[in-house]
Amino acid sequence: MANTSAAVVGAGLSCSSVYLSKRPISQFSQSSRRFCCVKMAVSLDEKKNFTLKKSEEAFTAAKELMPGGVNSPVRAFKSVGGQPIVIDSAKGSHMRDIDGNEYIDYVGSWGPAIIGHADDEVLAALAETMKKGTSFGAPCLLENVLAEMVISAVPSIEMVRFVNSGTEACMGVLRLARAYTSRPKIIKFEGCYHGHADPFLVKAGSGVATLGLPDSPGVPKAATIDTLTAPYNDFSAVEELFKTHKGEIAAIILEPVVGNSGFIPPKPDFLNAIRKLTKENDALLIFDEVMTGFRLSYGGAQEYFGITPDLTTLGKIIGGGLPVGAYGGRREIMEMVAPAGPMYQAGTLSGNPLAMTAGIHTLKRLMKPGNYEYLNKITSELTQGLLEAGKKTGHAMCGGYIGGMFGFFFCEGPVHNFSDAEKSDTEKFARFYRGMLEEGVYFAPSQFEAGFTSLAHTSEDIQQTIAAAEKVLRRI
Repeated sequence: MANTSAAVVGAGLSCSSVYLSKRPISQFSQSSRRFCCVKMAVSLDEKKNFTLKKSEEAFTAAKELMPGGVNSPVRAFKSVGGQPIVIDSAKGSHMRDIDGNEYIDYVGSWGPAIIGHADDEVLAALAETMKKGTSFGAPCLLENVLAEMVISAVPSIEMVRFVNSGTEACMGVLRLARAYTSRPKIIKFEGCYHGHADPFLVKAGSGVATLGLPDSPGVPKAATIDTLTAPYNDFSAVEELFKTHKGEIAAIILEPVVGNSGFIPPKPDFLNAIRKLTKENDALLIFDEVMTGFRLSYGGAQEYFGITPDLTTLGKIIGGGLPVGAYGGRREIMEMVAPAGPMYQAGTLSGNPLAMTAGIHTLKRLMKPGNYEYLNKITSELTQGLLEAGKKTGHAMCGGYIGGMFGFFFCEGPVHNFSDAEKSDTEKFARFYRGMLEEGVYFAPSQFEAGFTSLAHTSEDIQQTIAAAEKVLRRI
């Protein structure tokens, strides 16, 4: 039975040395036990001074080597200020930077780490696969295995094409929608991010919103002239676009739950109304489930809400932390893709054995009973705890969660679209963010990004995060 409402509630702590020392040694792998013994040799009353000296040195050097010192803009901490942290390692729900600071991680590599970082079973499977080779540029049997798993799980997908990133998946699905319908125009929503391809960099979210960029230089008007936009959750605006551009719209593409403007769920019946409107106008409905796929439920947002789109994009989780993407949908549409059909798209590393292996073993874990109930439980505890901490300390906050995805804003709310999200106190978020880093909690370094939990997060992680949040909120 479809779930039709998102939990609306929302924020973060960590004293990692105490957390680790409480766990039985038998629960750790051999390498983890060595680390745990070192931690327990230190008095629990001692607190390591928080320093980012090594991160600062590394980042200063990086700025001479890479634009802004990073390979993806939001990592530069432009919207939160302070020193970006340089990560050394990650395991389970924790990450450690090169200065030795440990953090409870609620970014999870921006979503893929749903079973935790560096999972032992996934690492073992990768080690075995690597013995056979890392890339063939030719078919391998693992592609069939993961394809069958994806098709079995996601209601809309009858055939799937693997690519190497979410951006690549959205590029391919846009070309496919136009090829199938023989129409030029698409509708996207303000604040939704579908990768950095030219047609999508119109009122985009994620790093574009984080850096306050209206659009991107270098994108010619010709590339975006057929991109129409509407506010998310505003059905009447979408309806008006179909009236104005009758017979010209190939598809609507949307995040069924927005994650690139912060966490923004759909209003009741919004997705149903959009589905009905596309059918009435012979246009396609595309769910960009790069974030929500296998995270809200095993079948993604479309299973959770009980709404089946025509096409779906996936990424992140289906590669188990390795670079991957995919698009899929109804067989009659997918058979337009070359070499079955005339719509061309290709990729040297698409379907490579390492990404396929990591994806297979991640999905196998997610299939086990009780996992999504557990994700929902801990994410509920976290989100409600953060909002309660805000209430106790006199800060206006709102937020929500579904499954292993959550978010919060420093405003009264409710937040239904990007314009509402922009009302959040971003300066306060920045102070909160920096304070939480010092307390050992790593959130996404932007008010306009969702957060993620994993099966590796424990109740102790959640309680430590909430305690840290209350401490920081009182201080700011």
